[in-house]
Amino acid sequence: MEWFSDPDYWLGRLVFQRALAAVYLFAFLTAALQFRALIGERGMLPVPAFVRRVPMRRAPSLFQLRYSDRLFALCAWAGALLSAALVAGAADHIPLAAAMAWWAALWVLYLSIVNVGQTWYGFGWESLLLETGFLAIFLGNDRTAPPVLVLWLLRWVLFRVEFGAGLIKLRGDECWRKLTCLDFHHETQPMPGPLSWFFHHLPKPLHRVEVAANHVTQLVLPVLLFTPQPVAGAAAGVIVLTQLWLVVSGNFAWLNWLTIVLALSAVDGSLFADPPALPAPPLWYEVVVIAVTTLIVGLSYRPARNLFSRRQQMNRSYDPLHLVNAYGAFGSVGRVRHEVVVEGTDEIVLHPGTVWQEYEFKGKPGDVRRIPRQFAPYHLRLDWLMWFAALSPAYAAPWFGPFVERLLDGDRDTLRLLRLNPFPHAPPAYVRARLYRYRYTTWRELRATGAWWHRTYVREFLRPTRLR
Repeated sequence: MEWFSDPDYWLGRLVFQRALAAVYLFAFLTAALQFRALIGERGMLPVPAFVRRVPMRRAPSLFQLRYSDRLFALCAWAGALLSAALVAGAADHIPLAAAMAWWAALWVLYLSIVNVGQTWYGFGWESLLLETGFLAIFLGNDRTAPPVLVLWLLRWVLFRVEFGAGLIKLRGDECWRKLTCLDFHHETQPMPGPLSWFFHHLPKPLHRVEVAANHVTQLVLPVLLFTPQPVAGAAAGVIVLTQLWLVVSGNFAWLNWLTIVLALSAVDGSLFADPPALPAPPLWYEVVVIAVTTLIVGLSYRPARNLFSRRQQMNRSYDPLHLVNAYGAFGSVGRVRHEVVVEGTDEIVLHPGTVWQEYEFKGKPGDVRRIPRQFAPYHLRLDWLMWFAALSPAYAAPWFGPFVERLLDGDRDTLRLLRLNPFPHAPPAYVRARLYRYRYTTWRELRATGAWWHRTYVREFLRPTRLR
């Protein structure tokens, strides 16, 4: 079947696969380095307790069969090693079936992690990585030309990511329609980056242009992905540029990078180099790809209906394998930034003059003189959940108590998630949490004080607490 493959996309496939493997690498490293404190046997939300109450059919995972911290570490580090080898191009030097099995192993390993990760893994980019990673299994390697059907399915994913985000904005916060959301967004986004302060202080007319350009990028360009080349490739290129703009203005784990990866798959490689001679695909491969395409088209009904629903939902998975999902971001934008500041004291008896010392997190704002750091595509899960906790204590109900308990116990795995532990020799006697309002300083305030933030006490978040 001559229509089945298109050699012109060989370069786009090569770049896509290497870049996707790099995203997988960061995802597995994040899991390996953080899981013990978050979901380990002694973690805040332990996997063993989760699998006892949630059956395999609702959360398919290798860890439903058996769990131990050692096994989880083995899976996470194995995923990182396999990903690193794919970045180096190892899959192009083995038979087609073996390469497909390699990509399938990555997908199974990460699915197993996400499905027991609970709140810590409840982000849209987890499902996006799994959906993209599943399609990558069937994209082939240098033993065959890229299959057209899988390339179209990748564009369908990118369409839903961008178009879904655009629609949720127009249907959501009125500031998107008034073009004023970026007056607040750079200050109130979950985890600002080192340049976010400067983006916030751009002239307001430029913010209006940014929002208008965002609407065009998310509501017009995704449609052009399904047009002939070079229009589709040009639309993908503009999407890449807008995602890079988001990369330098904030920390959104691998969301922006994965969107860039998807856009690269729509670029016609013949514009840059002549395609090499590639073997015709074997019949079994064609049958598998057609069957998978039929499955994905069938599963796309609910996500497609969601796009055009007045009650559009963001970041929802419709099946436990995360094969076809709904996406979206920032349907509403906060006008005020609140931060939960966690403090401890080693004084046994509390009194009005008790000295409290702050725990410092790696990514979220704390010390007003410390400029935010760039961490994405690495994902600081605790820092992100602390942002949700500041929005409402209900978001923190399952894990914040166990987090405080581990601080009082001096748990080493939990303390490794933090930038600064003010009690390096012995755990504190009491821990408390207070809610502050944070805002960016002005240029004049920055020059006078050296502070990037100004904060004001709002209320108590957690009263002083100690271990019984």
